[in-house]
Amino acid sequence: DVILVAWDPAPYSANLNLWYKKPDYNLFTPYIQHRQRNPNQPFYILHPKFIWQLWDIIQENTKEKIQPNPPSSGFIGILIMMSMCREVHVYEYIPSVRQTELCHYHELYYDAACTLGAYHPLLYEKLLVQRLNTGTQGDLHRKGKVVLPGFQTVHCPAPSPVIPHS
Repeated sequence: DVILVAWDPAPYSANLNLWYKKPDYNLFTPYIQHRQRNPNQPFYILHPKFIWQLWDIIQENTKEKIQPNPPSSGFIGILIMMSMCREVHVYEYIPSVRQTELCHYHELYYDAACTLGAYHPLLYEKLLVQRLNTGTQGDLHRKGKVVLPGFQTVHCPAPSPVIPHS
């Protein structure tokens, strides 16, 4: 009952054929092997353009020019869930009062850059997620909990018609 998603931080304007022949990480061989062993398990590879479109969204929502590095896997996962679910609850992506320098919940590795960002545009991702939060500030502060609307529930206003000046 698990859906697998793999991605590779290809260059911003990567040619798919070149990317396939020489990805940053060898994800295609393990992908094929896993699909052969588990043909019924959903397993997807994200198009590199998707990763960079997310970076574009982060940049469009940031006043500063940011380094063009791919978004974090956490941010990618949040956006995938927002595309699949009506509502997404995320805990400790934006650290609560319980913040530590622990990088991941699954390993004892400490580094403040994991929270603040070094390679990924984490600070800007977190500011955008905080702007999208429909949950309470109390939950954000105490639990690090944000509630995000699924894309199917978001209604963007229609653009105003352009009226030519006479």
